[in-house]
Amino acid sequence: MENEQLQPWSTVAATHCMEQGADPPMPARTGQYYQTSCPHSWRPTLGYGTVPLPSQHATNSIIDPCYTPYGMATTEPLKFPNLVTGFEKNPAHAARAALYTRYTPLEWTQSNLKNYSIADTNRNYSERLRGDFIRVMRETDEKTAQGQRESGRRLGERITDTTFWRNEVRTELERILTETSLLQDAKRAIDKVINDIEAPLHIAQECLYHREKRNGIELVHDSPEQSLMREIEIYRNAQAKLKCLASKVGDQLRNNRAAQHELEIDIRSKEGALGIDNICHHLNDFSKGINYYGGIEKFDPTVSTIQTWAEHSNRIVQKSQSERGHSAQMRSDVDNLINTCSQEIWDAWTNTNNCLARRATEELEAKSKLQNHLHKVQQEIFDLEKNIELLKKGILDKSAPMKVAQTRLESRTHRKNIELCRDSAQDRLVIEVRDLQDSIEYLHKKLQEAEVQHQQLLKSRSILEEDLHNKCNSLFIDREKCMGLRRSFPITATIKY
Repeated sequence: MENEQLQPWSTVAATHCMEQGADPPMPARTGQYYQTSCPHSWRPTLGYGTVPLPSQHATNSIIDPCYTPYGMATTEPLKFPNLVTGFEKNPAHAARAALYTRYTPLEWTQSNLKNYSIADTNRNYSERLRGDFIRVMRETDEKTAQGQRESGRRLGERITDTTFWRNEVRTELERILTETSLLQDAKRAIDKVINDIEAPLHIAQECLYHREKRNGIELVHDSPEQSLMREIEIYRNAQAKLKCLASKVGDQLRNNRAAQHELEIDIRSKEGALGIDNICHHLNDFSKGINYYGGIEKFDPTVSTIQTWAEHSNRIVQKSQSERGHSAQMRSDVDNLINTCSQEIWDAWTNTNNCLARRATEELEAKSKLQNHLHKVQQEIFDLEKNIELLKKGILDKSAPMKVAQTRLESRTHRKNIELCRDSAQDRLVIEVRDLQDSIEYLHKKLQEAEVQHQQLLKSRSILEEDLHNKCNSLFIDREKCMGLRRSFPITATIKY
C-alpha cells in the first residue's frame, strides 16, 4: 500500500513517434483513493444524523454511515461504552456524543505516523526515478548522436558511389549521342534519297493530318487532298526501292536511341537520388522542414540492393558500348549512293502547292461573302431587338391606363342603393378596359412573332458564324499550316531544281 499511489508519467500529450516502443510497459500502480459515502467527508457532522435505533441486545452501539476513517468503508457499529442507555429516547444527545468520541489519541498518532511513512517512501522512490531519468537521457543522447554521425557517413559514401556511376553513364551518353550523329551522317551518305524523301513525306502527311481537322462541309475530298495522296504514294514508292539498306540503318538507329533512352533515365534517376541524398546529408537537428513520419522505418520501398544497383548501371553502359561498336561497323560498310527520284518528287511537291494555293483563293472568296451576309443578319437582329424593346415598352405603358380604368370601376362599385346605375360612364369604363386588354393581347402576339423571328435570325447568324468559322479554320489550315510547312523544299543537293 505504500507504493500504490505512484503513477507513471502520462503519455496523453505525446506524438505518435514518441509513444512507447515494443518493450513491455511499466505496470500501472493503482492508487487507493480516499472514499466516503458522505458528499463532504471533510466536514464534521453537526447536529444529528440518522442513526438506527439500537436493539435491546445492542444499546451501546451506534452506526454512522456518513463517516469512514481513511476512506475504509465499514458496517460495524462503533462501540461507546460510556453512553447512556437512553439514546433511543434522545437521538440528538446521541449524535452530539458521537461527534466527540470517534477516535482515540493513539489512533490519531498512528495515522500521522502512517502518513509520514508514505510520504518518505514516495520521496525516496521519486529521487531514484530522477536519477534513472538523467542516466537514461545521457545514454540516449549519446546513442542518438552516434547514430546520426554514422548515418551521415553512410550517406556521404553513397553520394560518392552515385556520383561515380553518374559520371560514367553521362560519359557513355555523350559517346552514344556522338555515334548516333555519325550514324545519321552515314545513313545520309548510304541512302541520300531516303533522307531527302523523309522530310517532304512527313510534311505531306502532316498536311493531311491538319486538313483532317476541318469541320462540317469543309471536309471536302478536293484537289489538294488528292494531290497530297498522290505525293505520298510517290514518296513511298521511291522509298521501297531502298528498303533493305535503309531498314538496317533504321534498326541500328532505334537500338542506339533505346540505349540512349536507358542512359538518360539512369542519369535522371541518379541526379534525383543525388539531390535527395545531398539534402539528407545536410539535414541536422536545426534544419527546417523536418517532421515526424510515424512507421516510416517499417516501410521498405526499395527494389534493388547494392549489387543489383551497380550491375544495372554496368549493364546499360555495356549495352551502349556494344551498340556503338555495331554502329561503327555499319558506318565502315558504307560504299556508295543509290539513285534518286528527284524530278518526280519535285513535280509532285510543286503540283500540291499549286492546288493548295487555288483552294485557299476559293475559300477566301467564300469567306468574304459569308461575312457580308453575316453583317446584314447582325444588323437585322439589332433592329428587331429594338422593336422588341419598343413592344415591351408599349405593353408596359398600358399598365397605368389599365390600373386607372379598373380602379375607377372598382371605386364605382361602392356607390349605394339606387346610385349603382349602369350609366354611360360605366359602359365607357368597361369598353375602355376591354380595349386595353385587346391592345395588350395584340401587342403580346406581335411580341411573340418578333421573338420567334429573332430566334430565326439568331439561328441564321449561328449557322453563318459556324460556316464562317469552318471556312476560316480551313483557310488557316491550307494557307498557314500546310503552305507554311511547304514554303521551302526540305531537300539538299540530291534534288535538282
